[in-house]
Amino acid sequence: MPLFETPRLLVRELSRQDLPALTAILSDPEVMKFSVRGVCDEQMTGAFIDWCVQCYASYGMGQWALVDKANGELVGFCGVSPEQVEGVEQASLGYRLATRYWGQGLASEAVRGVLEHAFSEHRLPAVIAIIEAANIASLRVAQKAGFNAFDTVQFHERPVRVYRLTHPHWKAP
Repeated sequence: MPLFETPRLLVRELSRQDLPALTAILSDPEVMKFSVRGVCDEQMTGAFIDWCVQCYASYGMGQWALVDKANGELVGFCGVSPEQVEGVEQASLGYRLATRYWGQGLASEAVRGVLEHAFSEHRLPAVIAIIEAANIASLRVAQKAGFNAFDTVQFHERPVRVYRLTHPHWKAP
């Protein structure tokens, strides 16, 4: 059952039924190029889904499945989940899409929908986005969504940009 939808996507909780399709996405080296986890096999993907389910139970949100309305296929995931950054737990935006869906504006569409849900339904005071400077496509998605100012920090021993978007600075689409 969808939590919400965007013009082209249904957004719902991930489940173990998504394991084969999500493993295909997360085992792609291009998709996982900037992931601190690296390429995921079926076991790692299953553990990720289990973690998402725990996030839903504990926080009422997490990384959600993105399903193409036109064909019912799993496009990837997008959501807000807890992340420790410099010793502080924060609500962190995350997203991964299958390469065949890149360049169609779906990441930006998903992020807008997730932020709308996070700020309107969950009343989060702020959301962060953790992005490596070399990940130009992800930087563009974040900037289109309103993430502008950033701090450079070490995250899993990698230099990253941590963008913060506060509820008052967020603008609904």
